[in-house]
Amino acid sequence: MRLLDDDALHRSSVVANNAMNRERGLDGVNSYARDLGFHPLDRLAPIVAERGGAAWLDLCCGQARALVQAAQTDGLELVGVDLVGHFDPQTSGVDGLTLHTAPIGGWQPDRTFDLITCVHGLHYVGDKLGVLARALAWLSPGGTFAAHLDLDSIRLADRTPAARPVRRLLREAGVDYDARRRIVSRTGPVVLDLPLAYAGADDQAGPNYTGQPAVDSYYHPLSTGTVVQ
Repeated sequence: MRLLDDDALHRSSVVANNAMNRERGLDGVNSYARDLGFHPLDRLAPIVAERGGAAWLDLCCGQARALVQAAQTDGLELVGVDLVGHFDPQTSGVDGLTLHTAPIGGWQPDRTFDLITCVHGLHYVGDKLGVLARALAWLSPGGTFAAHLDLDSIRLADRTPAARPVRRLLREAGVDYDARRRIVSRTGPVVLDLPLAYAGADDQAGPNYTGQPAVDSYYHPLSTGTVVQ
């Protein structure tokens, strides 16, 4: 098995694919509300009412249609990040909306957010746990994080499945995991320091539970903590 570094992974046709489902809106059959199990504006509206504004970061935002639709609500600062950058033409000139074309593993914001989402985006990321740890630190107090994460796509470097120990480590860190929806979530920032070092990614892992080709992520266990139980 050949493990790819980030540069090679970003060039992979599995990852840099603007033909995948990138058109989700806020509502409806193909939407953030359906895939996440909650409506993003339901989390943001009370904050806007209380403080006069709120901020939403959407990682792997696709065409950013959901952000464009959210921009119709006053008081929102909206930020989207996507590797491909194939954004909907309607995003041009939308007040309060900033879009970045960049790999989410290396992107860094200059503020915290009241809502951070990543809808089916981590399936195509190499260091899934690294992105998760960084994003959780970007939450504002009381902020919501929600992202799809298939724990079956995380393995140790010797190819041992790591879903069970990683789920335990997340739980011990106060990070929730919904196994049915495959969503990792958290309220409020947290320092997630897992005893795992990223080893590389396999873009030939084949389809995951979504039916689409995805990326498996591999990690070396560190001696600073217990990984396998």
